[in-house]
Formats: sequence, structure tokens, C-alpha cells
Amino acid sequence: MKTLYVKDIKAGEKIKSSFLVMEKNLAYSQKGAPYLSVKLRDRTGDVEGRVWDNVAALDPLFRKGDIVSVQGRAVSYRDATQLAVLDIRKMEETGLDPWDYFPSTKGDVEEMFAALAAYAGSVENPWLKKLLAAFLDDPQLAARLKRAPAAKGFHHAYLGGLLEHTLSMVKILDALAGHYPAASRDMLIAGGILHDIGKTEEFTYDRAIDYSTPGRLVGHILLGVEMLDRKIASIEGFPEDLALELKHVILAHHGELDFGSPKRPKTVEALIVHFVDDLDAKVAAFQEFIGNSGAGESEWTPFHRFFERFLYKGGQKA
Repeated sequence: MKTLYVKDIKAGEKIKSSFLVMEKNLAYSQKGAPYLSVKLRDRTGDVEGRVWDNVAALDPLFRKGDIVSVQGRAVSYRDATQLAVLDIRKMEETGLDPWDYFPSTKGDVEEMFAALAAYAGSVENPWLKKLLAAFLDDPQLAARLKRAPAAKGFHHAYLGGLLEHTLSMVKILDALAGHYPAASRDMLIAGGILHDIGKTEEFTYDRAIDYSTPGRLVGHILLGVEMLDRKIASIEGFPEDLALELKHVILAHHGELDFGSPKRPKTVEALIVHFVDDLDAKVAAFQEFIGNSGAGESEWTPFHRFFERFLYKGGQKA
């Protein structure tokens, strides 16, 4: 059982814990001595490590992508914590909890999934209710939804991130349904739950978050529509017009052709889902960047390349 996490490592302490190897490189010092440079990860973050001694003996004992046991000492190097590794070797993964080694949601995935299922159960349209049940009651799909990230890097880019983002959106959509009575609450809830369902197939996340082959070639929007078509085909008599409206919500949720949507929003529900998706993603990205910008006296973060601006930490600065 893992007891020491990256966020708790302090310079000067002896280290005995386990980590996921994200990077491994053989390098040479200025004197020509070989050493190993590694990047180690758990669900709380990354830490650099160096193997200075016994390189020839330790090098064959692990590879990039392995979960390893590590012994050594934490040191401070250029204002960052680094591990001086004395021993490192691959662990037997039986019994290990993969959630310990990857950045993951701080929420309880079972509680979040139950909350999402409750929203699905509150839908009044019998066809949409049956369709949502077909998705959420699918054991394999439910397992992927609980684990998948929402993105590779921009927002909710961690295990459980897709579920967290989806539930957050559905909560907002439920509130907006009361504010905009012309919009169908049932379509908003169904669209919110299913808008990113294709991301369960777009990403791989066994060792690191990356795009699957279908994700690279097709993308989550069309993957989601294909998944929707398969589930609808399993429900005899599903109304064609209802299927088209829901399909449009998925196709249009990125809002613009330049942002990857095959269609721009043409229903009020598609428009609302698009803006809520954009809002939730950008607020999460703001919060994550501010939270990860590090302690310091500055009220401002470093420059954010996507937003093309510095972000104000204000009261959140250290």
C-alpha cells in the first residue's frame, strides 16, 4: 500500500515509496560518469530523480511505464525537490491501486456516478430515460466513464475527469432549465450526459493519457454519435426526430466549425450545452492553472499559452 505521495516529499527526508516511471534517460556527467535521469509520478504530481551510483546494476531493473519501488533521499536542487535514488526496481503490480499512480479526481467516483445516474433517472421522456439507462447500465461503458479523463492536457486531464466534468455540466444544465423554460430539461440533461461520451473511446490512460487510434482518426464527437446510434438501434421504436435532436446536441457542442464541431448549434438546447461545456472547461482550466502555479509572493500566475494572458491569483496566492 502506498503511503508517501509526491506532494508530501520534503528535502532532507529519506524516501521509501513507489511511483510510476514517466521518463527514463541515460546521461553522462561533466566528468563522463553515467547516471540515470527519471521522472516519477503518482496521483499528486511529478518529481525528478537521479540515479548516481550502481547505474549498470539498476538500469536493467526497470523501464519507462513501470511502477517501481524507490529508496533514496529527497534533496533541494535549483529550488525544486529532487530524489537522489539509491535503489529502484520494478514492482509486481498485483494488488496495487492504479489510482495511486495517476493524477485523478478528488471526488468519489462512485458517488459522482450515482449522482449522474440520479439525474438520468429524473428525465421524464420515456425514450430518453431508456436511452440513458442503456448507457449508464452498461458495465463496461460505466467503468470507462468512471476512469476516463476529459482531455489530454487542457482541463480535467486526470482519471475521473470526464465524469467530474460531465456531472458538473449536468448540475449547471439542470439549473438553467428552470431559467429558460423554452428549453427542454430532458434534452439538456441527456445532452449533458452524452455530449462527451465518445471520450471513453478517444483516450488511452493505462500508463499515460494519450489518444487512441480511433481518437486520432475519428475524434470523440463522431465516436459519440456512433455510440449513440448503436444504443438507439437497440431500443425498438425510438422516435427518429428525438434521435436527430440529441445527435445534433453532440455534433454541435464545440460550437464552431473551427473548433471541431461538424455543425453549429441550431437548437436552443444545443446552444446551451455548448456554452456550458465551454464554461465548465475554461473555469476548470483557470482553477487548475492557478492551483498549480506554485507558492510565491506574486499575485499573478505565469503566462498561460492557451488563454494568452497572466491569471490573477489574488487571495489565492501563498
